[in-house]
Amino acid sequence: MSAARPRTAATARPRATAPARPRAAAPARRARRYDPGRKDRLVATALDVIAEQGVAGASHRTIARAADVPLGSTTYHFASIDELLAAAFTRHAETVAARLEEGMRAARGRKAAVEFLVEHLSADLLGSARDLVLSVELYVAAARRPALRAVTQAWMLRSRRALELHFDPVTARELDALIEGLVLHSALSTEPMTAEQIRHAIRRFTR
Repeated sequence: MSAARPRTAATARPRATAPARPRAAAPARRARRYDPGRKDRLVATALDVIAEQGVAGASHRTIARAADVPLGSTTYHFASIDELLAAAFTRHAETVAARLEEGMRAARGRKAAVEFLVEHLSADLLGSARDLVLSVELYVAAARRPALRAVTQAWMLRSRRALELHFDPVTARELDALIEGLVLHSALSTEPMTAEQIRHAIRRFTR
């Protein structure tokens, strides 16, 4: 029997090598949409959601869906739902307060101021079902949420400053409370006061 020949590099059977696996393509990154007005739109959409569903129906998810933005956008811009609600209600309050300030500055005398208040209540505060609902939702929510109470307090102070253009501070404060009461009365009553009844109440109060 002949001795086995030693295995050399020339005679060794080459090992089969597995074909290289193609590298999986990296998932394409979704282009980030340039949306500089997103935060502003979230605030506006929050007001729409509150007007339609109330504060109880306003959540990060609901508002994000209505604004057509990712859910993370709401938590990126607003740390909590209370912060988003405060921003939304602040916008509403500032819009209403600005109309009051403009009218009171334009009024020439106390009698004209009273007539403007009647128009402001009848047309601005009570004439818009949306604004009326938003105001009532704010009043109710502020009773439970300190962050929103700060919004109502700032609104009241701004309103009183506007009223003080034609009335003394005590009267301005009481008149502001009367206006808020008339808003709630009109929202809850099945027979809200007419413009003439509002005029009579304000004239009687400011004699």
